[in-house]
Amino acid sequence: MVNDKPRSTLTSATSQPEKTMTTQETFLVGDARIIKVPELALDTVDATQLFPEGDIGALNSDATHWGEQSFDFERGLLRQSIHAWAVQTPTHTVLIDTATGNDKQRPTAPLFHQLEEPFLERLQAVGISPEAVDFVLLTHLHADHVGWNTRLQGGHWVPTFPNARYIFSEHEYAYNLALFREREVVASIQQQAGMGTPRHEPLDGVFEDSVMPIVEAGLDQRIVIDNSVIEGFCFHSTPGHSIDHASISLTSRGETALFWGDIMHHPLQFRRPEINSIYCEFPQAAQRSRHKAMQLASELDAQVFTTHFGDSSVGRVSRHAHGFDWQFIQGVRP
Repeated sequence: MVNDKPRSTLTSATSQPEKTMTTQETFLVGDARIIKVPELALDTVDATQLFPEGDIGALNSDATHWGEQSFDFERGLLRQSIHAWAVQTPTHTVLIDTATGNDKQRPTAPLFHQLEEPFLERLQAVGISPEAVDFVLLTHLHADHVGWNTRLQGGHWVPTFPNARYIFSEHEYAYNLALFREREVVASIQQQAGMGTPRHEPLDGVFEDSVMPIVEAGLDQRIVIDNSVIEGFCFHSTPGHSIDHASISLTSRGETALFWGDIMHHPLQFRRPEINSIYCEFPQAAQRSRHKAMQLASELDAQVFTTHFGDSSVGRVSRHAHGFDWQFIQGVRP
């Protein structure tokens, strides 16, 4: 994460009729039900601010391939989303990442600063109360993936999901802890990661208000990201966007859901997989992990659940002679 977000227009999902929230599309993967819980619609994002290595004409031309839910043809700008994924298995209720959160002090990232979004009401609208969540699985510790870990109560940050175990990378935790209060060991952690010097660090304040309160409450379970399996979910190592970014899969009755985190930020990257977003901390590693994730999705014939694509945010990856391609898929209405 960097200090400046791309120029964009936020559209709060509160502007949608409440009926929309209670009829969210459901994706079925074996015995699991998966529902997108929206937080922010990033309706207009400048392609060259999100992908500064790219050419605006080429980027926009590629983006048009996925239609008006991914590209604003009138203004020539990208469409994205920020949301969480709610997964209900026969035994557990799970959240994959927790979006940005309310009341967070993010002065250098205006789109995230002091939000007042009815995210928990949207979660409740799909039948899930905060107390009902059993596990929170985090792909990485960036601002727009951990924000609803905590909420402000009586001037203090408290766990939003008090009965959940929050599961995330030990290595990612150690790095962010060092950035927070042990700067003298940061360089050695970066060297151990073997991905070179990052082009920027994670956003200030996120670790303190959205991760540390979870650890202090004893609700964390920190793991090694190397095909670790937790309650049927497998964590796959895909570093680069962050120091120990993970993709997470769930297989049920021979079908697989693959939660990509920030492997990609827009489907146009299927046509330009070498292009990193401005938020990727370790660019070369991010490129390698992007290829790894596309290959894994294709081999597993997985339904892929993204964090920032527009439209349904869900699709399948196919392989062709020159690389990979993406096709959105739609869920079912209750």
